[in-house]
Amino acid sequence: MKQVVHAACPHDCPDACGVLITVEDGRATKIQGDPEHPVTRGFLCAKVAKYLDRVYSPERVLYPMRRVAPKGPVAGQRSCAPHDRVEDPVPHEQSPRAQTWRRISWAEALDEIASRFRAITCEFGSEAILPYSFGGTIAALNGASMDRRFFHRLGASQLDRAICSAAGEAGLESVLGVKLGTEPEQFPHAKYIIAWASNIHANNVHLWPFITEARRKGAKLVVIDPYRTRTAACADWYLPINPGTDAALALGMMHVIIGENLYDADYVAKYTLGFEQLREKVKEYPPERVAKWTGIAADDIRKLAREYATVRPSVIRLNYGVQRSERGGMATRTIVMLPCVIGSWKEIGGGLQMSTSGGAAFKTEALKRPDLMQAALGREARTINMVELGRVLNTLNDPPVKALFVYNSNPAAVAPRHNEVVRGLLRPDLFTVVHEQFFTDTTDYADIVLPATTFFEHKDLQKAYGHYYVQVSNQAIAPLGECRPNVEVFRALAERMGFEENCFRESVDEMIDLALDSEDPWMDGISRERLELGQVRLNFAASGSRLQASAAELRSARPGQRPGPTQSTQPESTQAKPFLPFAQGNFRTPSGKAELYSEAVKALGLDPVADFTPPSESRHGNKQNALPLELLARKSDNFLNSTFSNLPSVQEMEEPGLLEISAADARARGIADGDKVRVFNLRGDIVLKARVDGRVQAGVVSARLNWAKMTPGFQSINALTSEKLADMGNSATFYSVLVEVELSKPSP
Repeated sequence: MKQVVHAACPHDCPDACGVLITVEDGRATKIQGDPEHPVTRGFLCAKVAKYLDRVYSPERVLYPMRRVAPKGPVAGQRSCAPHDRVEDPVPHEQSPRAQTWRRISWAEALDEIASRFRAITCEFGSEAILPYSFGGTIAALNGASMDRRFFHRLGASQLDRAICSAAGEAGLESVLGVKLGTEPEQFPHAKYIIAWASNIHANNVHLWPFITEARRKGAKLVVIDPYRTRTAACADWYLPINPGTDAALALGMMHVIIGENLYDADYVAKYTLGFEQLREKVKEYPPERVAKWTGIAADDIRKLAREYATVRPSVIRLNYGVQRSERGGMATRTIVMLPCVIGSWKEIGGGLQMSTSGGAAFKTEALKRPDLMQAALGREARTINMVELGRVLNTLNDPPVKALFVYNSNPAAVAPRHNEVVRGLLRPDLFTVVHEQFFTDTTDYADIVLPATTFFEHKDLQKAYGHYYVQVSNQAIAPLGECRPNVEVFRALAERMGFEENCFRESVDEMIDLALDSEDPWMDGISRERLELGQVRLNFAASGSRLQASAAELRSARPGQRPGPTQSTQPESTQAKPFLPFAQGNFRTPSGKAELYSEAVKALGLDPVADFTPPSESRHGNKQNALPLELLARKSDNFLNSTFSNLPSVQEMEEPGLLEISAADARARGIADGDKVRVFNLRGDIVLKARVDGRVQAGVVSARLNWAKMTPGFQSINALTSEKLADMGNSATFYSVLVEVELSKPSP
């Protein structure tokens, strides 16, 4: 029998695509975008379009496995799985993987994990156990629900999940008080669009058609980025900027806007706090001074500021590259001030989008149950920053980390200071469990590997950080092999540990209902039954208005199947009305205004208005013993962090192992295009192939993240990055890295 199931992509992307999965006789045979989704509109990114290759990959982990060989990567492991995992689930006995792993039952795996956790707790205390997860799925249940309940009740160390976006979120909220922004549907109304550190064409692809529509109507697209991305190549005006100098540019723009009276005096007076302090601050940043930092000509800074302030509506799409710098929180804060100063929040097609995730107010505390820590410890557990995993595994005491449970993440690939992370993971006294879909860099150091489902194989609840629609992702197929979702793994572990709280017995539907039982008026009328039919926009209408699907609609379609042609889960009037979050103020700061002066920022020891301080690892930083090149440790366009890196059909869209370098820097080092080069600093080194292609400016080099096991010598670009934390949010500083490059010497 053939059916079409509605789902939602849960990967760490702002778009949260509506997806239709065709299932025939229990097997998924087609994936396509949902044409009824108002934002993602029926198409998928190139990697998710190939998702059947992921679900049915012969490389899937389908059964619990126990290590029977020393920890560490083994040459030849990455592609030795048999092609028919159901018929022949165990690798050939002579294969490297068969010599490393032995298949065990779920009962054996759960018993061993529970036994080791009890023993560690008895000897070292429960905080010697550390969970490690992030954005492998960002859906509500399998991203952060039963797992949090389990580790809270266990009394394990808590994880500060700050590796990706925390600095930017803190900077955004320091001005706005909440993660809200311009909805994608308004971008066609814009006349001036700035993509600031935002590679929309590659990493936010469903916004691109809205921008294309705006440009057909005469809008201008400006791209500000230190790397000439696919988006920059399409721009009307590309402004390459020196890494880590974005705050200086924003301050220079406001110097011009305020100095030439191009700001919105009425909006500023009504809805901002600290404008006079900002007026004084920006006097310190004339374009000529800013040009020396940013590498952008003073006349171009003036032109950019004037056009942004006067060609209206103007909108900024700000992405997270800015905040992966030592001063990334302040840089974000300063850029977010711009639409407040010119008053573009009032306009359809104006404002700024960085994250919209503050819109859907799920009952996350009810899902996570942090109160359960009291039952285990009588207090909150200690918190460990995931950015510092290398240091934590190697030096932390009182207690040391003796067990690591990894899920929704691949720290051996994505964590900074790769060499230190690997050194810690190799500890023989560290008990490591990894719940995964594939044998990743991190499973190379695991004692137990548990098989994980894809989103085809479980049900979940999904919001977005790039639009305002909520979705239920319905289960399309039965789990392959013995794969289990996070929810069921931690439910089973809770039972093994003897945890008796009722929350460990809640069904998936009960948990979805609980998450949606929010007092926030924007969640009014959004129920699981409606979401099972398709996406629903947040209820930005009057709080008393409940938008319910009719009983006939709910009866006529089974969960996960599309409603009939005359049915709709979203009233047309709600779809059409633009959402302007700050048109009349309504900022969620302590003052209720956009805080251009912030006491909270002052309490961090930072300038309460804004400033520019160069990153210590940069061309403008500490010159003593400094290396000459700034490294952009970029994400690949067609992978998602480390996800999809292992799939041949996706690998074909990338050319891994490159170091992009300017012609001037290559010539000065005797390097030609295609040469093998050694990239190094005091933290490590890596051998790559030089690509002299004009995508980076002089003084900047760029390389892309990949799995270490996919490279000769098991090398990672993160061998070069540091654990230094950003100024806000304790986030990672992947883009504040200095290196040197030389021709690679042949091995003796």
